[in-house]
Amino acid sequence: MRGESTPTGAVRPAAGAPRRVSRGPDGLIGILAKIILLGLVDAAAAYGLFQLAVSEEWVVFGISLVVTLAVNWIYLGKRRLPAKYLAPGLIFLLVFQVFVMFYSTYIAFTNYGDGHNSTKEDAIHAIQLSALERVPDSPQYAATVVEDGDELFLLVTDPTGQVSLGGPEQPLEPVEEPVERDGTGKAVAVEGYETLQFADLLNRQADVAELVVPLSEDLEDGTLRTQDGSTAYVFKPRLTYDAAADTFTNTTTGVVYSDSGEGTFRAESGETLGVGWKINVGFENFERAVTDPDLRGPLLQVVLWTFAFAFLSVLTTFALGLFLAIAFNRADLRGKRIYRVLMILPYAFPAFLSGLVWSGLLNPEFGFINNALLGGADIAWLTDPWMARFSVLLVNLWLGYPYMFLVCTGALQSLPPDVEEAARMDGAGAWRIFSAIKLPLLLVSLAPLLISSFAFNFNNFNVIYMLTGGGPRFAGTTFDIGATDILITMVYKVAFGTGTGRDYGLASALAIIIFIVVALVSTISFNRTKALEEIN
Repeated sequence: MRGESTPTGAVRPAAGAPRRVSRGPDGLIGILAKIILLGLVDAAAAYGLFQLAVSEEWVVFGISLVVTLAVNWIYLGKRRLPAKYLAPGLIFLLVFQVFVMFYSTYIAFTNYGDGHNSTKEDAIHAIQLSALERVPDSPQYAATVVEDGDELFLLVTDPTGQVSLGGPEQPLEPVEEPVERDGTGKAVAVEGYETLQFADLLNRQADVAELVVPLSEDLEDGTLRTQDGSTAYVFKPRLTYDAAADTFTNTTTGVVYSDSGEGTFRAESGETLGVGWKINVGFENFERAVTDPDLRGPLLQVVLWTFAFAFLSVLTTFALGLFLAIAFNRADLRGKRIYRVLMILPYAFPAFLSGLVWSGLLNPEFGFINNALLGGADIAWLTDPWMARFSVLLVNLWLGYPYMFLVCTGALQSLPPDVEEAARMDGAGAWRIFSAIKLPLLLVSLAPLLISSFAFNFNNFNVIYMLTGGGPRFAGTTFDIGATDILITMVYKVAFGTGTGRDYGLASALAIIIFIVVALVSTISFNRTKALEEIN
């Protein structure tokens, strides 16, 4: 029996006919999927908001809360279809691009780095902990190391028999009975905590030695530390902090350290305490990049090499890729599909893995190229500055030409054949056809790809770091910077490398300089490509 027609023209299902489950976004399955996915998102957001609230990160907490409410408002409504498609991409853009850009800019104007990575209050606390010394004739506490979850605590019995319990974040507090004691009266267990046995103490010896338990909320009153897990002694900092004067005083020498205004405590002699805090330094990091004699010379060489490396990499890979594309584009060439597959094999290997393999092949002492191909020749492929630069360009050519081969092959096949035929009928030779017709037409479509390739090689971290590590290192500088370093590897070393230690503020300033340079070069290059569009 057929369904009846309603006044609006819709067909009403016949009586007794089975109803189909709607599978659209507003159907039963769509609503269930929406509830499950939103529930997972809200659960993750609730956990993150709780952690932010505990850490008192109220700005990030407020932003996260607004984003979470906006996501629920968008996906629980029925008339916000465009926003439902745009929201995920917009959120990822804000988190992974906009936020990273603004945060890096903020860090560039600070002294954030080793010794300056937290607040002043945290720095004062760290200085007090690092200056702890055992108090002479300190009373001996019978100690037992106990555990709650993954956190260690000290259960101690003082000479009077009083039992107390404390941890790194929990000052020592008396423990009410009952506690379990051994034959000497030492407390060895307490309810709610697991006692570490001798084997456990051996396995966690480093954690036990680093365990510091404050006697009170004020670290000046002293702390308890144990080396063997059975006895503890009182330690007090040799540097005492005067909150009213904002100074540290060495109790042994009497030297006073005051706030230098540069994120450190400094004595009149110029000596500073090892732990500082993060402050805003304005354009100091940018000034260091061009005025610091320890950095200025290497930075200039790195900038010149970065431009040379990016330009020569694009030039060589494009030339080889175009040559091979023309060679394998002949209609009468047999097996050209197999040849094309072989040509793109280097492109199939990860760049970082290829860099490591080539590093072994080019090793001057036991590499395959020197020992096998060149009969034991002593060529410093990676240790001589100019040979190392040549090696980097050679390996990058091997890695980059397959991409150019692919794009040039596609561009050649899109060229109209009648133009070449007309040129041949006019008597033009092969070189004339290539230089006056094919190459200009190819550049019209390939110029944006060449510009993007230049930008990629300007920041080609993998091939530099995996092949040479940026070496050989420059002499006369404390920074770990070498002849093959480009700006991006230099930034990495400044931020995470050796030498002068981690300096995230300076690294962020250099990253901003890279961004500005690449943006300017790309803008100028794209404007110049408009001239090629006149060729038709």
